[in-house]
Amino acid sequence: MPRPTQTIPWPGHWHPLGATFDNGATNFALWAPDAEQVELCLFDEDDTETRIPLLDRTFDIWHGRFPGVGPGQRYGYRVHGAWDPARGLRFNPAKLLVDPYARAIDGDYLHDDTAVDADHPDDRDSAPFVPRSVVIGDDGFDWGDDEPPRVPWDNTVLYELHVRGYTMRHPEVPEELRGTYAGLAHPAVIEHLVGLGITSVELLPVHHFVSEPHLLRQGSANYWGYNTLGFFAPHADYYTGDAPGGQVTEFKAMVKALHAAGLEVILDVVYNHTAEQGGGGPTLSFRGIDNRAYYRLDPEDPSRYVDYTGTGNTFDVSHPHALRLVMDSLRYWVTEMRVDGFRFDLASALARSMHDVDMLGSFMTVIEQDPVLREVKLIAEPWDVGPGGYQVGEFPHLWTEWNDRYRNTVRDHWRCMAGGVHDLAFRLAGSSDLYADDGRRPYASINFVTAHDGFTLRDLVSYNEKHNDANGEENRDGTNDNRSWNHGREGLEADADPEIGPLRRRQLRNIMTTILLSTGVPMITAGDEMGRTQYGNNNAYCLDNEITWVDWSLLDEYADLHQLVRTLLTLRAEHPVFRQRRFFEGRPMQPGGRKDIAWFAPSGAEMTDDDWHDQRRCTLGMFLSGDGIRTRGPRGERVVDDSFLLWLHSGAEDISVVLPGHPWASRYEVVIDTAGGEILAKRDAGGTASLNGRSCLLLRAEL
Repeated sequence: MPRPTQTIPWPGHWHPLGATFDNGATNFALWAPDAEQVELCLFDEDDTETRIPLLDRTFDIWHGRFPGVGPGQRYGYRVHGAWDPARGLRFNPAKLLVDPYARAIDGDYLHDDTAVDADHPDDRDSAPFVPRSVVIGDDGFDWGDDEPPRVPWDNTVLYELHVRGYTMRHPEVPEELRGTYAGLAHPAVIEHLVGLGITSVELLPVHHFVSEPHLLRQGSANYWGYNTLGFFAPHADYYTGDAPGGQVTEFKAMVKALHAAGLEVILDVVYNHTAEQGGGGPTLSFRGIDNRAYYRLDPEDPSRYVDYTGTGNTFDVSHPHALRLVMDSLRYWVTEMRVDGFRFDLASALARSMHDVDMLGSFMTVIEQDPVLREVKLIAEPWDVGPGGYQVGEFPHLWTEWNDRYRNTVRDHWRCMAGGVHDLAFRLAGSSDLYADDGRRPYASINFVTAHDGFTLRDLVSYNEKHNDANGEENRDGTNDNRSWNHGREGLEADADPEIGPLRRRQLRNIMTTILLSTGVPMITAGDEMGRTQYGNNNAYCLDNEITWVDWSLLDEYADLHQLVRTLLTLRAEHPVFRQRRFFEGRPMQPGGRKDIAWFAPSGAEMTDDDWHDQRRCTLGMFLSGDGIRTRGPRGERVVDDSFLLWLHSGAEDISVVLPGHPWASRYEVVIDTAGGEILAKRDAGGTASLNGRSCLLLRAEL
């Protein structure tokens, strides 16, 4: 290794943190309060390292300014200090460290398979194996007339996708752009998104991440990206070029293109843990800078990590500096990269104070008060793996939540194992049992049935069991609680069976109809609208291949499903009765009027207490009154819409239902029949309609 240079840096300034280029020089600033010495390591084009000690220290921040060092410069840090795991100290200057504030990161983590003793320092130099931070300057990006779409929550339709997997097999995206930010911004991709009717793309993690050692040992890699290394840096592998730092500009161009099409960009962010894992994991950044500040350690034994995330460590946002880092990162992505919101992975871990989840704790309080972040979309995954971590329905007003109660109920209903329709009614109407008691709105519920984690929609109706052998863990990984149903035979080959194949397709239509007509915010997983499959794999986090990439050829095979989704989203956009901003009250807006919502049994009578407690019941009618909308328009005007009656029947046998008469309607028009009925058929109120086994029927009510 080269000897430390004798060059003396200019003092520079302690603020801002990270590497800041201006006027021909770069200022470096690193917070490391317990360090005894900090060396800045500069790498030239042939990867020769030059180490320069930072001589100035202000407010526990080591800093220096370097003339002639500019954008594209690759760098890292070596931090000297005590190695004392019993006190939580794990300084080791043999380890090259990524700057926590790096705006770009270059290179991969290459795992050295030599065993490491977590209780003793590893004196092997890590520089050949770890990524470099990159200096970023003003790229001169022209945002032009870019404006955030600011889609209201009640109008929002989320679409969860993977930047790489979404375009790797897209026939109209040039091969050199597939799997990149530029590929996602391609007109053919945007045309599909806009044509589908979604409003907001939710991107699986794009913070720079690396793969876990156990995956590298078995020759695979982390595909989903829930293994963050850099909270400010766009993941470099989604960049079309190879010039260090170019990923920043390409990400901005993607956001600009999506905004121009009216689409919001939501980031799935992982602040609850980092890629360094537990004590035996790689030292890449935070552990070597200040292990005690960045991670939750066992107060009885600080050599051990508290793990609320299942990854070996938990990022400690109760510490002021760790919290500052997260807040600076969030604001950066909004102000500089112009994203429109965030979905927080394992958000309960961020809300913990000392041990318990605390919705009045520092992280939640700071978010609530921040003038930038309180204006963007905030979505919680409202659980972690620690005690008391399940917090569905408990997040504050600004937050929406992934509602797994919705997911489970809808899955159970359509396999006729829900134990009645009582819970289904709550989910269809916005989950007031979860969100109404503290003044939240129906759009607090993110309604989903599938996500990246678990079966795709097609696999949900094709497999009873997970098939994760390709993951290399002997099918032990992934949940066993899939609430799925193969309809008689396991696997996709049964699609050719004339009894099974059509029924599976109908179930796809049933579930999509349920999601997109429920009150709340619907979320679709990318490719579900065209029958995407992962061949029964419900935990494909480590597969970067045709199993996880969206197969665009399915658009032709599942054209009926794709068209149904477009039709449903058009209905949802045109009719505010499906996008309620306040919870239903089950009573008329005006004396003598129709109730804002009513529930019907197949007899055409409103549901009774006995009906609600009948665990064998699998048919429910929901009437939404267009003259019962309880929110006013932007000028205070009353909002009036058409009224609709939705029947959901998960039983195997065909049945007849009576269509409610006065005061609900005089006639009904069939809008959607998932069993393939006549779309324009008219039905008289008081008469009957036939519901095929396992089907939905949506009718427009006419007075």
